[in-house]
Amino acid sequence: MTEPAGDTLPSTVDKAAITRRITRLSVGVAVALIALKAFALGASGSVSVLASLTDSVLDLIASLATFYAVRWAAAPPDEEHRYGHGKGEAMAALVQAGLIFASAVFIGWEALQRMVDPRPVAAGGWAVAVILISIGLTAGLVWLQGRALKETGSLAVAGDRSHYAADLAANGVVLIGVVSGAWLRAPGLDAAAGLIVAVWLFWGAFGLLKDASDHLLDRSAGEAEQQAVTTAVLADPRITGIHALRTRMAGSTLMVQMHVDLDPHLTLEAAHAIVEAAEARIRAVLPDSDILIHADPAGARPVEPPVKPAVETPVAGGQTVPHTGPWS
Repeated sequence: MTEPAGDTLPSTVDKAAITRRITRLSVGVAVALIALKAFALGASGSVSVLASLTDSVLDLIASLATFYAVRWAAAPPDEEHRYGHGKGEAMAALVQAGLIFASAVFIGWEALQRMVDPRPVAAGGWAVAVILISIGLTAGLVWLQGRALKETGSLAVAGDRSHYAADLAANGVVLIGVVSGAWLRAPGLDAAAGLIVAVWLFWGAFGLLKDASDHLLDRSAGEAEQQAVTTAVLADPRITGIHALRTRMAGSTLMVQMHVDLDPHLTLEAAHAIVEAAEARIRAVLPDSDILIHADPAGARPVEPPVKPAVETPVAGGQTVPHTGPWS
């Protein structure tokens, strides 16, 4: 009943442009952070700086995956992908989660080794300066990603933002580690800071993996979205009921399907007009929606088949036992 997702609205075009811009910026920031942290690592030998550098390298890989994923996801439906390519964003988030898990394992292992064999942190001033610059760049990127996320709802951008938000907190821990190792003469604290970063990354990756998996496995939209759909449809008193409501996400597009109950004496043209108006009300509250509504005559919902009665099987002693298996 609704126009196919491929008929792109201007707002959708704007959102695609926003996601392209923010992913370009993300790649640029990742390259700058890698260069800065590589310099700081060479000057200081800090394990917490190493942890942060490793994370930034994986950030670059994840940002590149996001960079290409949002462009592929924005492509219109084709003969092989009739629902569009929106789940490409979830695939990118899944790749990001895997990379973060790998980063957490590497950093945690290195930190544990440094706890056993502590090494002094040199050139602490350079390391601190680099980490402070990194915090500033990362904070600016996270803020811009937050603005883009509000406008687009992109899962790939959300994954990238959670990545860098974790980096922002991790950089604070790294700063503590470098200061402790360089000026407090406590290199064990530097290694401990690296271990904290590893745990933080692991936890963030778990959350990102859950979000991506929910998207790929077609988890229903939230209660608020489903309530908004129901309220919008039932605003017309000629629609007497809703059943078989199903929702899922395809990228930033909410896919909605349902059956509605209408007066069985309505003409096809009248029923079509009621359904079209219901779709328009849904799009008014949830603009990025692809809606399919099936009209049913009120009172004619499918009846559940009766439950097959149990068959009693005789056993020794004259007793019987019910038998309800598939072969009864």
